[in-house]
Amino acid sequence: MRTVAFLILIGTALLLEKTVLHFLRVAGVKPDLVLLLVIFNGILKGPREGAFWGFIGGLIEDFACGHYIGLHALSKLCAGYVAGLVEVRVYKESLFVAAVVVWGTSIVAGAVVYLLLATLGIFVAPVEAFIRVIFPVAVYNGLVSLLFYRLFHRATFYGILKEERF
Repeated sequence: MRTVAFLILIGTALLLEKTVLHFLRVAGVKPDLVLLLVIFNGILKGPREGAFWGFIGGLIEDFACGHYIGLHALSKLCAGYVAGLVEVRVYKESLFVAAVVVWGTSIVAGAVVYLLLATLGIFVAPVEAFIRVIFPVAVYNGLVSLLFYRLFHRATFYGILKEERF
């Protein structure tokens, strides 16, 4: 049940990103909802599950976009793993901690995308990429996480994302 619910969440997040969120751009950037789900999951479930769902979510996003297959899968895998590293080290119920982890992990994901694009021969000046894309997306993700983290936390431990034990 958790797997199906998480896949539906990723699909819904991707659908929102590709449709409605185009109208909610601030300074030309929009939040990465799939990345938020991956980071939330990593914070609450650890690096292994964070990396797994990061890879799955990123791969779904890659197939939905239709180009550079593996780009989002690898960046979100890294983001989920890094977010999961803080699982046992921080107070997971804190909104502030979640926002800071989302901000930092979003920068890691953006840096991985930048490096992967550079290996493909797509070069953008590093300072310009950081100032115009990576940093604003990280700030936007951190702010949006304040709205949705508690909901995800509650769903993970008490709701539809709770692991079933037999």
